[in-house]
Amino acid sequence: MKITSVDIFQVKWNQQYGAWHPIVIRINTDDGISGFGESGIFYGDGEYGALGSLKDLSQIIIGQDPRNTEKIWQQFYQRTFWGKGSGTTFYAAVSAIDTALWDIKGKALGVPVYQLLGGQTRTEIPAYASQLQFGWDPETRYLATPADYATVAKKAVAEGYKTIKIDPFMLDEHGNFGQKLIGLQDYAQLKLPVDRLKAARDAVGPEINLIVECHAGLDVNSAKQFLPLIEPLNVFYLEEPCSPLSPELTKQLKDVTAMPLASGERITTRFGFQPFITNRLLDVIQPDVAICGGISEAKKICDMAAAFDIGVQLHTCGTPIATAMALQLEAAVPNCFIHEQHEISLKPDNEWIGKFAQQPQDGVFTFSSRPGIGQELSDAAIQESHCETIK
Repeated sequence: MKITSVDIFQVKWNQQYGAWHPIVIRINTDDGISGFGESGIFYGDGEYGALGSLKDLSQIIIGQDPRNTEKIWQQFYQRTFWGKGSGTTFYAAVSAIDTALWDIKGKALGVPVYQLLGGQTRTEIPAYASQLQFGWDPETRYLATPADYATVAKKAVAEGYKTIKIDPFMLDEHGNFGQKLIGLQDYAQLKLPVDRLKAARDAVGPEINLIVECHAGLDVNSAKQFLPLIEPLNVFYLEEPCSPLSPELTKQLKDVTAMPLASGERITTRFGFQPFITNRLLDVIQPDVAICGGISEAKKICDMAAAFDIGVQLHTCGTPIATAMALQLEAAVPNCFIHEQHEISLKPDNEWIGKFAQQPQDGVFTFSSRPGIGQELSDAAIQESHCETIK
């Protein structure tokens, strides 16, 4: 079996999120089997960087046997120069290609990818309702008042979710988007985020897990002020409370709080995760299969974390292809304990991208038995998206 071409799709997106431009690839072979993968750096300001890297790396694999996933990954790492020391743009491209290769391998053997990763360690996995500050509706609406946060928290719990995640910093007191609390803050700057979280906790009661998302919008100084204010809320874990790329800064927060800390969506490869894992600076790691280096690398990262009793919650924020990628790992990896059901997954403009419906029931995902990653672009998505083919 040989790779004949790579199709790079800029997937059509109709509404909301102006900086949301999904990128999915399809690797084609001379046996007629094709595999899909997603490049997870398409949102924010990463679209064209991901496209450029995909064009470069796709040329390397033309003519190769797609089943040699480890060989190809090592070619990217050892022989491209930027494989060593590069970051999210490069490895988001590697991730898409690596995952598509695994998809081909699973389809060729007629089994889900998780069977090739050691088989199932579970038959289902709980999901959590992620990013409730966006409203948890088919139409995005940025929430502002503590009462809004209480209402949306109750809504998610009513749908069966036992865990919710909220970023309380998304809007400031004036309704302006993108609040960043860098440096020491007046108490008034911290009161509104704390009140939002208190309202959500009071609304759902003590038995629902509450994850607090910071999106690295704090630094160590403001985080040291903020953490004691939310400790009484019994936080399940605190996500990205400071720069996600600095083990030293993470250690400073680890030393002053008993709250479990989580991070990893912007960290790539086992080499990037290594200092956080071996020094046990995080209680939960959050690699994104569409960013960290693909299925090959995500499995290695998870296994490394298991040796240090660190849990895994794969960051999942993308199309149904990204969801399927995460579920393959979550079915097989023992220390994956929960799936991130991002609010983007509620959007009709996202659901239509996938060929197969794949949503949790009562807050729980089961695993598809379809071969490969169990998901493809829908025919409509293929027809309506811009495609560039590398041969």
